[in-house]
Amino acid sequence: MCEPMLPPQKQKPAAETDAVYRLGRQLETLAGPDWQRLSYGVAVSGGPDSMALLWLMVTLLPGQVRAATVDHGLRQGSAEEARMVAGFCERDHIPHAILCPPTPIRGSFQAAARAERYRLLDQWREAHALDHIVTAHHADDQLETLIMRINRSSGVGGLAAIRARNGHVLRPLLGWRRANLVALALEVDLPFVDDPSNADVRFDRARLRKELRSQNFLDAEAAARSAGWLADADAALDWTVDQLVARWPDADDAGVIRDAGYPAEIFRRVVARRLCAFDPRLTLRGVTLDGVIAAMADGRRAMVGSLLIDRIGGADEHFWRISVAPRRKARRSR
Repeated sequence: MCEPMLPPQKQKPAAETDAVYRLGRQLETLAGPDWQRLSYGVAVSGGPDSMALLWLMVTLLPGQVRAATVDHGLRQGSAEEARMVAGFCERDHIPHAILCPPTPIRGSFQAAARAERYRLLDQWREAHALDHIVTAHHADDQLETLIMRINRSSGVGGLAAIRARNGHVLRPLLGWRRANLVALALEVDLPFVDDPSNADVRFDRARLRKELRSQNFLDAEAAARSAGWLADADAALDWTVDQLVARWPDADDAGVIRDAGYPAEIFRRVVARRLCAFDPRLTLRGVTLDGVIAAMADGRRAMVGSLLIDRIGGADEHFWRISVAPRRKARRSR
C-alpha cells in the first residue's frame, strides 16, 4: 500500500496520524489499489462519529472529498444540525449539500427513512460523479445489528449484518469503536451534536444500545470481525451456487430448479436465486422460502406471490418447473 501523505503544514500528533493511516489501509481494502485517485462523498449527520470520519477523509484525501447531510425534517432541531455541518464545511472549504426528501416519510419510520437517505445520497453521488459514498458505521453499530439479527433468527446473510462494502457505499470504520471516534472529535476540536433519537427507547436499537452500555462482556470489535467473516462466507456460498447452476444443462432457463443432493443451505439459495431470476420483483422472506422448500420436498405444488413451483417427473427426479399462476376469472354479477 502507498502510505497516505499528510500535508507538511498540517502535521498531526502521532495518535491522529495513526488514525489517518488506519483509514487509508481500510480504504485500500474496500476501494482497491487505486483508492487514492478516487473521489468520495461522506455522509455526515453531525454526530461525533460522522464528523470524525469527515475530518479523517479530508485530512487523508484533500480536494477529493465532498460532504452531504440528509435532513428528513422529522424532528425539531434537525435543520439546525444540518446547518452546523454546513458551517463547518464552509469554514474548511469542503463542498457540502443538505439533502431533503421531496415527500414526507411513509411506512415503517426507521426503515423508510434509511431507504430514502441512501436514495438521496446515491442521487447526489451520481450528480457529482463521485466514485463512492462513505458512511461512519462503526463496531458498536455492528454489534447492535448483529444482536438484532440473532433475535430475528437470521441466517448467514443476515448475521453478516452491516456490510463493509455494498455497491458504491463504503464503511471503513466498522472495526473502530464509537468511543475512539468521539475522543478523536474532541481532540481535534470538531463541532458535533448527539441525535436525541439515538436515546429514544421507543426504537429497538435505542433500547438495545442502552443495555449494551451497561455490560462489558460482549466485545464489539470481535463481533465486527465475526460479521466480516460471515459476509465472506455469504459471498462464498453465493459463488458456489453460481458455479453449480452454471453446470446445469438448462442453466439459461430461469424456470428450472434442480437438486443434485445439495446441502440444505445451498439448495435454499438455489431456490431463492431461481425464483428471483424468474420474477425480479419477487421479495422472499426466510419463513416464506422455508414453506416453499417444504412443499417441494413433499412433492406438493408450492406457490409464492404469483408463481407456481411443480415437481416434474417422479419422486426420485429432483427437478421442478416454475410458472406463472393463471389469473382468476372475474365473477359475473347476476
